[in-house]
Amino acid sequence: MAKNDAYWDKENVKIENVKFTFWDGKDQDVIAKGFADGQYSKARIFPTSSTYEKYAADFKDNIYFNEPGAGVATVSLNYGRTTYNHTAKTSDAQKTSTQKALLNKEFRQALNFAVDRNSYSAQTNGTDGAAVAIRNTFAPYNLQVGKKTFGELVQDSLAKTNSSTWSNVSLADSQNGLYNEEKAKEVFAKAKSSLQAEGVEFPIHLDALVIQESTAVVNRVQSLKQSIEKVLGSDNVVVDLQQMTQAEALPISFSAPTAKEQDWDIHTLLGWNPDYQDPSTFLDQFVLKGGSTRLYLGIDQNTDASVVSKLGLADYGKLLDDANSENQDVQKRYEKYAVAQAWLTDNALTIPVMASPKETAVSYVSKVLPFSSSYSVAGLKGENSGYLKYTEVGEKAITKEEYEKAREKWLKEKTESNEKAQKELASHVK
Repeated sequence: MAKNDAYWDKENVKIENVKFTFWDGKDQDVIAKGFADGQYSKARIFPTSSTYEKYAADFKDNIYFNEPGAGVATVSLNYGRTTYNHTAKTSDAQKTSTQKALLNKEFRQALNFAVDRNSYSAQTNGTDGAAVAIRNTFAPYNLQVGKKTFGELVQDSLAKTNSSTWSNVSLADSQNGLYNEEKAKEVFAKAKSSLQAEGVEFPIHLDALVIQESTAVVNRVQSLKQSIEKVLGSDNVVVDLQQMTQAEALPISFSAPTAKEQDWDIHTLLGWNPDYQDPSTFLDQFVLKGGSTRLYLGIDQNTDASVVSKLGLADYGKLLDDANSENQDVQKRYEKYAVAQAWLTDNALTIPVMASPKETAVSYVSKVLPFSSSYSVAGLKGENSGYLKYTEVGEKAITKEEYEKAREKWLKEKTESNEKAQKELASHVK
């Protein structure tokens, strides 16, 4: 693909020719090898690959971790499952027990506290880079709201909701702050007691949908299984991996037209990248009438009303309506959305685990000049979107030191630019 010399702003198109190469996710070494052979200008390095030590030595001064994105990758839970073509369950009693368990708030909280996000992230980022990608809230923690961050407001709201459950818990990015074996066991004990009174059989079997072609996906779900079973005990919860091809997995998950076709209990295939810079673009994904709940929650408007009622989505909807109605004061609007995020976290309807799935907070070697690409928190013009205007490519691989210096300069300029924009906004909005 060649540069368009008739483009109105061609001076800012720095690349003359570009060739994109498709990667199916199977061979984690092929990208690094291609970079070393001069085929690629940029390559992701997988610390868990079989040849990582070789490339870590070859590029010891060049490997860097890029910035976490605003998007989020999550562990989805299915609350309305009716299809069981891919399952380890051997009886109707096991199916009913799983559904009752997932509809129990304390059971979901136990799963949330039992997930070791550091181990989960390490399956692709390695031990050294694992923390960089950790995410604990569905909407971005670091969104600024007055003198506090959005995440700090969420934690304040959680403390008011249930101080014992949410004390000594950090929701900050890049921290394994939700992983807490003691809390997981404590809330699970409450869940098990009430569920046994309903006739629920243990262990609870969770069918985990896994795309077998992707080494990263398989490793992450295996990590998820290990941490949940270790903390809660395999006599209480068993995660059963249902491995299949992508062609088999998508029609019963991401591409399923209705909730009825969703054939899984738990999966890690979904994430969300924002369309615009407002908490609503994240939190509206769990509004029943919006259509996305069939993907994230396994329910839609045709799901049994009792299931929807037990999840408390009507209460959540009221919080969102209240926040969305505030369209004059941005700070008040975000404060109200923080209350909605706190509700979502407390009810553990979904389990956020990592930052944006679009190749952010991961390790690279690159000839692309750091921060020469366009930057966008939302939309389709960020660095890893394929939008190449402004992007500059050098002759040799940049060093980690060069990347860090460029990052410091970029952050300083970004802060100054944001402050200027806020002052200009204040002078225009009365």
